[in-house]
Amino acid sequence: MGSKGQQVDLMSLDVPQLLEVKKQLETEVQHLTSSFGQLKAAQAKFRSCIESVATIKPENKDKTTLIPLTSSLYVPGKLSDLENVIVDVGTGYYVEKSTSDATKMYQEKVEFLTKNLEQLQETVLRQQENLQTTVEMIRLKARTEQQAQQGKGAQATASA
Repeated sequence: MGSKGQQVDLMSLDVPQLLEVKKQLETEVQHLTSSFGQLKAAQAKFRSCIESVATIKPENKDKTTLIPLTSSLYVPGKLSDLENVIVDVGTGYYVEKSTSDATKMYQEKVEFLTKNLEQLQETVLRQQENLQTTVEMIRLKARTEQQAQQGKGAQATASA
């Protein structure tokens, strides 16, 4: 079989080898699809952060509101600083940024993920096409083998 990125001539493989290629492609497509979903979720989270920063308005100053600590845990708090927010920059680190810098940071992350999602989608589609081609080759080879066996059986009865 081929390693990642290496072309394999499917015609040169027998059915058991093709089944192994099919299994590998199915695993890879499943992994890529899972990664795609995770990136989409991260992108949605960053878009939500942009929306949250946009809700910081002068009329909300010193009003009690629910502050998200996690996706499911909120605590009551008051918005006292309209100019700065604390943002999660990853791996448990938080920094204070101006609302405009925070929005810019999240927009850049959304754009970065959008580009990665486009590339990943192309890869998923390519691998799905490879999988479909492999399945078609398995059917063709199985049909050819079956016809060859039927031909041998017909020859054996004709000579008897």
